[in-house]
Amino acid sequence: MKHSENNLKPRVIIIAGPTCVGKTSIAIQLAQRYGGEIIGADAMQIYRYMNIGTAKPSLEEQTQAKHHMIDIIDPDETFDVAKYTRMASAMIEQLYRQSIPIFLVGGSGLYIKTLTQGLFQQATGDPLIRQKFKKMAAEHGNAYLYNLLKKNDPDAATSIHPNDTVRMIRALEVFEITGISIKRYHQEHQFADQPYHLYKIMLTEQREILYKRINQRVDTMIQNGFLKEVESLIEKGFHCQLNAMQSIGYKHLCAYLDGRYCWEEAIQLMKRDTRRYAKRQFTWFRSDKKYIWKHAGEIPSIIPQVDNFLNEQVLPG
Repeated sequence: MKHSENNLKPRVIIIAGPTCVGKTSIAIQLAQRYGGEIIGADAMQIYRYMNIGTAKPSLEEQTQAKHHMIDIIDPDETFDVAKYTRMASAMIEQLYRQSIPIFLVGGSGLYIKTLTQGLFQQATGDPLIRQKFKKMAAEHGNAYLYNLLKKNDPDAATSIHPNDTVRMIRALEVFEITGISIKRYHQEHQFADQPYHLYKIMLTEQREILYKRINQRVDTMIQNGFLKEVESLIEKGFHCQLNAMQSIGYKHLCAYLDGRYCWEEAIQLMKRDTRRYAKRQFTWFRSDKKYIWKHAGEIPSIIPQVDNFLNEQVLPG
């Protein structure tokens, strides 16, 4: 991968898409072709011990192409998009310095967006101001806070639900600090510095075919010992109330173990909720018009463009 004095941003190829569309297989093929490495963008594959239910790349797949941002924390550790962004951006910089092609792969749209569009430059926060509005909400209720927001920042009030206390407090805090609407502040500051050149591939599939694959994957997970994995997590002390254990699949088997679902009901609800999640992923990625939508079988057709992108002949983004 060539570098030039006038083009010092790392180049990142994104392979995104809904669950079960074939991202891992395609990413490994491309990483092997170009001698690249894969940075995971999956909100669940970051957890240790959670392998079957997260469809984590197998050890064999991880030997075929080096993976990062997988198995980095325990299920009871706190993690958020800001921490992901710090860790993944450091990994991108490391690979870039070594001239290793970078593939960002996953279905967690928020992780991908925040990492690749730059961290939002928040207004300077003031804990005392924030605490003042929190106390106000606790003493007088959300309706009082919302009326205050409508008075100070009517523009923001039109897009914030009266029960969304966190966003109301943030909007009031920004207004008190800056004297302007939080919406105006966002427009003036958001994502001013995009840190990478991007080539964005969205893997897609016909809805009926994808849903059939999802149903088959759930069956395969069960056959491969998903229930034993959940039981083992609980034995390790990772109880079912943890955020990680409330994700799709894990929460369904926890409910089965607690006696809230029968076996057949747990499996059917797992399949249904996974299909719904895939639908939400389609909706998320569809909003970004810079993605090139391709079926897995069409990937060979974009190899020339990928070649050009990695060799600085084309700058897609």
